[in-house]
Amino acid sequence: MRLPSFPTLIRTFYTITNATTARFFNTPASQKTLGSSSRGTTIVHKSMPTIPFLGSLFSSSAQSRAMADYPIKKSDDEWRAVLNKEQFRILRTAGTEPPYTGAYDKHSPSSGIYTCAGCNSPLYRATHKFKSGCGWPAYFDSIPGAVTRHTDSTFGMARTEIVCSNCGGHLGHVFKGEGYPTPTDERHCVNSISLTFRDEEVGEGKGA
Repeated sequence: MRLPSFPTLIRTFYTITNATTARFFNTPASQKTLGSSSRGTTIVHKSMPTIPFLGSLFSSSAQSRAMADYPIKKSDDEWRAVLNKEQFRILRTAGTEPPYTGAYDKHSPSSGIYTCAGCNSPLYRATHKFKSGCGWPAYFDSIPGAVTRHTDSTFGMARTEIVCSNCGGHLGHVFKGEGYPTPTDERHCVNSISLTFRDEEVGEGKGA
């Protein structure tokens, strides 16, 4: 029997996880408990213990970001006015785009700057990007001071979330020690939707 390809497995895991996530967050707060709701329907958490790793792979806690102080401060309504629906979901609620679908996954320029889609602050140089095969844009380093790290311990799995240091927008997660032949042996796994790209090299100042 022929086994499904790795990208197919990743997409399947993503679909299952987001289905349970959507069901959970569209449920009234009074019903968000494991077991049966008042209508007799089982409420499925994205951290369901029968499949503990799925929620950990594709979601993140925004608690540490909300507590941090960033130069750019906007209300949710103000962010919705300048971001599209998917940008808001990922940048402001720590969502994740489907793997192998992002505009910058296979984007390989020789020069230029990747900036925050929320505030235009420079985050990564084109020379930081490398091919990881993970399904999301990968960078081995960032512009100094541009990215802030937070411990994300949601769903019983310790990870390091990365956000824009200027506005706190969720970028993704950083992983270490995976053995990639890069100067840092780190992989910044970033959502394409969290980024924009500029062909020209720009200054490393903060966006507006």
